Amino acid sequence: MRADTPAGPASRSLRPPAPPGIRFAGVGDEAAPGLAGQISAVRRLGWTAVELRDIDGTALADLGAAAFDRTAAALHEAGLDVVCVDSRIANWARPVTGDFELDRAELACLATRCATLGTRYVRVMSYPNDPDAPLGEPEWARRTVARMRRLARQAEDAGLVLLHENCAGWAGADAARSLRLLAEVDSPALRLVFDTGNGVAYGYDAYDLLAELVDHVEHVQVKDARAEAGEAVYTLPGEGTCRVADCLQLLLDRGYTGYWSIEPHRAVRPHEGRTDAGRDGVAGFVEYGRALEVLAAGLTRKAAP
Repeated sequence: MRADTPAGPASRSLRPPAPPGIRFAGVGDEAAPGLAGQISAVRRLGWTAVELRDIDGTALADLGAAAFDRTAAALHEAGLDVVCVDSRIANWARPVTGDFELDRAELACLATRCATLGTRYVRVMSYPNDPDAPLGEPEWARRTVARMRRLARQAEDAGLVLLHENCAGWAGADAARSLRLLAEVDSPALRLVFDTGNGVAYGYDAYDLLAELVDHVEHVQVKDARAEAGEAVYTLPGEGTCRVADCLQLLLDRGYTGYWSIEPHRAVRPHEGRTDAGRDGVAGFVEYGRALEVLAAGLTRKAAP
């Protein structure tokens, strides 16, 4: 089989199956900037789903109409489902004191584009504090909850679900804040995406955080890392200190079904300005996916009582 051809039934049968109720996907631009490379990477793994963030360095909401139409058509032709769109809403580059209309406009655009792509999930964060003139925590919290409440109502009207990530923002690294955000927004259009590898960069234990939030998790991103000289060094899943296998087993034990989506961060790290996967991005992405398959093969789903 050529390296650039999709895996067929025979090759898939030789690989360990995912746990029941779990499918694999990946954040496409972690493999390649262009859509063709992203599709190639996912198909080489024999997977049938992709998580979208950027196409040729452009966020999905910023693509021109013709470019978006080509994107949707190419994904359909390749037979790939879109499991989630990773937006910039409330992310590390949009502090809580910034222009809220940027987020509302992006969500309005994604409402129509997600319908075309067949997904209802939009990844969001929860607003970092102003880096130049930080707000006190109570005001930061108040503004974050107020904004997220409006965004959730907008998402409800569009049939979307916002998935808050344990990343940058007021509620990103704190289980109590995440639960407060969910409670005070009080909307079926706000749930959680859990990233197994963010704890090293943001200073918390991923497994401990997940244990408090697991019943609200609706999507999972898989990465792993270890700390070296105060910096996060990203590894293959299972080779870092994030207890990835324990996190995934906990999800299975609590009845999670859905996607485990790889976000390797070994070549692409948007928040650090590293956005080009480079010549070997696809190969690295495939290696990462294979490592997740092997790790997942050691996990079991408990039989229903």
